[in-house]
Amino acid sequence: MQRERVSENVYWFQSDMYAQVSAGVVAGPQFAVIIDTLMPQESLEIRDFVENRLNLSIRYVINTHHHADHSWGNCFFPGATVVAHEQCRQLLLERGPQALEVAGQDNSFYSQLKIIPPHITFSQGSFNIQVGKKTLRLFSAPGHSEDGIAVLIEEDRILFSGDVFMPLPFIVEGNIEQMIKTIQGFNDLGLENIIQGHGDIILRGEIEEKIKENVTYLKAIQKAVLTANRRKNPLEVLDSIGVEACGKSRILLGGLASQLHKRNLRYLYRQSIDNQEQTQVTSELF
Repeated sequence: MQRERVSENVYWFQSDMYAQVSAGVVAGPQFAVIIDTLMPQESLEIRDFVENRLNLSIRYVINTHHHADHSWGNCFFPGATVVAHEQCRQLLLERGPQALEVAGQDNSFYSQLKIIPPHITFSQGSFNIQVGKKTLRLFSAPGHSEDGIAVLIEEDRILFSGDVFMPLPFIVEGNIEQMIKTIQGFNDLGLENIIQGHGDIILRGEIEEKIKENVTYLKAIQKAVLTANRRKNPLEVLDSIGVEACGKSRILLGGLASQLHKRNLRYLYRQSIDNQEQTQVTSELF
C-alpha cells in the first residue's frame, strides 16, 4: 500500500492489491476520520497507521458509495460510526450479504467478514463533520453510482471524489449524464487537489484539464454507441472501438482501461436498447 501526506493532517492511501483504489485519513487532535476502506484485506493497515502511528481513535468512517472496495472494510472499525448517503445504506443491505457470500466461495477470507451498513445517512443537501479545525462537507456526487458522494475538506480545498472521478470514467451501474454534470461541477469548487476513487492524486494545475478530458471521453463513448446503433452489427462495431480512439490511454489503472472501456460501451448499448423498447411500449399504449 502506498501512503502520502497531502496536507497537514490529511493522508492518502492507494491499494497495491486492486485497481489503484484509494482511501483517506483526516486526523484531528482527538480522533480521526477514515474516507473509504480500500479492499478489506488492507483496512487493518489503515487502522494500524491511525491507532499506532498517529495515536488516535477512529470516530467516523465515510463510505463514498456501496461498492466492496470502498465499504466492505467497515467491519474492521468496530468503534466507529459509519456515514454515507441513504441509498448507500439501502444498497449495502440489499446487495451486500449475497455478494459477500459469493465472494466467500472463492476466498475464505470474505466468509469472515460482515456487512456493516452506515449508521448515519443523508439524502439531500450536505452533511458536515468537524475534525479539529477542518470541516468535512459531504455532498451527493452521482454518476458512477446512484449513492455516490464526495467529501470536500473546506479549509484545504481537497476533494475526495469517490469513483465519480477516475483516470478512466466507469459508468456501469451509473448514469452518464449525471456523471458529466457532477464532474463539471467540480470546476466551481476552487480545488487544490482531487483524490480520485482510483488512481493518483490530481494537482491544482491539472484539475481543469483532467475534468475536460473525462467529459470528452464520456461524450465520445456516447457518440460511439449512437454510431453503432445505426449499423447492422452494432456490437461488432463497438468492440472495434478501442479506448484510445475515445481519448484515453489503455495503460491506465494498471492496464484495466481497455476492459473497463469495453464494459462502458456495452452498458450504454444495453441502455439504448432498453430505452428503445420502453419507447415502443409507451407508443403502443397511447
